[in-house]
Amino acid sequence: MNVRTRVKYCGITQERDARDAVALGVDAIGLVFVQRSPRCVSVARAVAICRALPPLFPVVGLFMDSPAEEVRAVCREVGLNWLQFHGAETPEYCASFGMPFIKALPMGSPEKVDFAAWERASALLLDAHAAGEQGGSGRTFDWSGFRPPQRAWILAGGLNPDNIAEARARLAPPAVDVSSGIESAPGIKNASLMSRFMENLNNG
Repeated sequence: MNVRTRVKYCGITQERDARDAVALGVDAIGLVFVQRSPRCVSVARAVAICRALPPLFPVVGLFMDSPAEEVRAVCREVGLNWLQFHGAETPEYCASFGMPFIKALPMGSPEKVDFAAWERASALLLDAHAAGEQGGSGRTFDWSGFRPPQRAWILAGGLNPDNIAEARARLAPPAVDVSSGIESAPGIKNASLMSRFMENLNNG
């Protein structure tokens, strides 16, 4: 059976890009709440983006070593569906919000990756960054010899319209996450790249 690969377009900062993602059949969008990220959005901007979405469309909020009350405040005001954590958060911290969560693991530092520690995560996001770094670098990790976890996982790191078909063919990821590979500039999505990504994923 040919199972469809789920897609999240991450680092959305504009209502237009959110609407384009929906029109292309993307399964979720990601909003970044990490101050040092060029894709960071304010709560007010996040609310405006969410209002541009159709009912029931999933929104993932990205955090990195944020105070728990900050995460709770964003959840209250924005109405997130999923949380995604990119820092040194513990499993207990991530589970404390009572929401489905994704944990990003630094495949650029494979010695730091422990799939078994994250049994409470709804999914694991395997990104190319090294431990302590943010995602969105545009780099891929070494796919040769890669053994995926025996649970829900999401492929990230350096994906773009030119390599997504190869990624699907080689790794068969159940879901993919893309940010810099569909941008004209950090946080500014490119409509042509967004469209080509989905076309090459689905036709590859």
